[in-house]
Amino acid sequence: MECVITIDIGTTKVKASAFDFSNNLIGARQGSYPTFHPQPDYSEQDPEQIFLTVLYALKGLINDELSKKYRPIAVVFGASMHSVLPIDKHGVPLRNAVIWADNRGHDEATKLKNSALGAKLYEQTGTPIHPMSPLVKIRWFGTNTSSAWFEKVYKFISIKEYIIYQLTGQLVVDHSLASSTGLFNIHHLSWETSALDYIGIKPQQLSEPVAIDFDELKLKKEYLRLFRLSNTLKVIVGASDGCLATLGAGVVTEGDATITIGSSGAVRVAGKQVLVDEKQRFFNYILTEGTYISGGPTNNGGVVFEWFVQQFGASGVHTDMDYAVHQLLMEAERVPAGAGGLLFLPYLLGERAPLWNANARGAYMGVNITHERRHFIRATVEGIVYEVYSIGKLLQQYRSIENLYINGAYATLPLFAQILSDVFGKKVYINDKHDSASAGAALLALTKLGKYEDLVAAAQTIKSVETYSANEKNHGRYGQFSEIFDRLSHKLADDFDALVALQG
Repeated sequence: MECVITIDIGTTKVKASAFDFSNNLIGARQGSYPTFHPQPDYSEQDPEQIFLTVLYALKGLINDELSKKYRPIAVVFGASMHSVLPIDKHGVPLRNAVIWADNRGHDEATKLKNSALGAKLYEQTGTPIHPMSPLVKIRWFGTNTSSAWFEKVYKFISIKEYIIYQLTGQLVVDHSLASSTGLFNIHHLSWETSALDYIGIKPQQLSEPVAIDFDELKLKKEYLRLFRLSNTLKVIVGASDGCLATLGAGVVTEGDATITIGSSGAVRVAGKQVLVDEKQRFFNYILTEGTYISGGPTNNGGVVFEWFVQQFGASGVHTDMDYAVHQLLMEAERVPAGAGGLLFLPYLLGERAPLWNANARGAYMGVNITHERRHFIRATVEGIVYEVYSIGKLLQQYRSIENLYINGAYATLPLFAQILSDVFGKKVYINDKHDSASAGAALLALTKLGKYEDLVAAAQTIKSVETYSANEKNHGRYGQFSEIFDRLSHKLADDFDALVALQG
């Protein structure tokens, strides 16, 4: 039987999955890799280590999960956004990749955001001015490295582009990922000249932009042999994880929203119009020509809860993270909504939407002598959800949102899902594809192969299997805490700056 393979290159792991022609998951393998923090605000990854992890996951999937029963006829890629990897003319990395969580370009971002050029670039590229943006990252390289090193850079690419280059020998970037760089004109589907002038590079130093269903790629012969794949295998460039997760949740038309909470998080809506915000609080990324995924991202999703687990959770050195997470959430379930008046600001990694403040920092507020560990656990979960809600509230000022579809490793956990429903005051739906990014990639591949007429038809095949309804009493209580959360997040801006100066 025939199948398609998806490769999702995430923040902490690579996941290789296989889907049949009904978009049913038939096998998956994954491998993890670390993020390095050599200095405060630095977040880097080793691209070669990620590539080897891709090979490991693919080999395990094909050899052990698929065996001879299934024949892959297409492979499609998804990846986290905003990474930057400088390479030389031989395709060799000149340093580690700088990922989305890196905030070293804070000063460059602040100067640009408050300028007329910054406003123009946001309007043309749809990407908020922030240290996450490759626009800002490359500007930082240009002003903080030697001119000799900067001139040696042949191209600035993403981790996904590097993986595809290693497998195929070709350098291309899909419109979806390109539209998250701050360098790509989302109206003309080309590199934005004013952005390139600002960072001091030429269009030739970036990959060729292509549509997300571009398939004029061929796997190198050594990898066809290694994985025992046919030379007729279609290699589809794919899209960003955010756009694919929205597609995989079944949301490609107006009226619905997706909420993702994995390592990071986001609230997204789909539409035919770019969502323009004069304060630059929303992103606008391309799914397909004429269809935009708009919304806001948060740095502080599951990574924050995992930090709590590591610091204050299970003490055993061999404790499995998934087990520890579930144990702590069981404790939190014994605490009523509101965590006994304990409020958590989850800004351990600075913050993107809606604050767009790389200097934001975490804090527990309202601590008193009666609070126990279970209250802190509950407050941590609620703080993550309040931050997601602050994005959702802002989006609803611009777009009507009737239904919420949630995905991601943390959003779909029962306690997170119920609190999301209670805080938003809406029903939330979990579909039958918990890994929406991989499911979305499979839908893209199957559409390219002719299974579906278009992506709208493909998205309509996604079905919900779980529903959470809001507790009105909890919704009212959470509304009070949410207002305090928003006030504190803005009032503490100067104190965040002062603390960052002391931490540096």
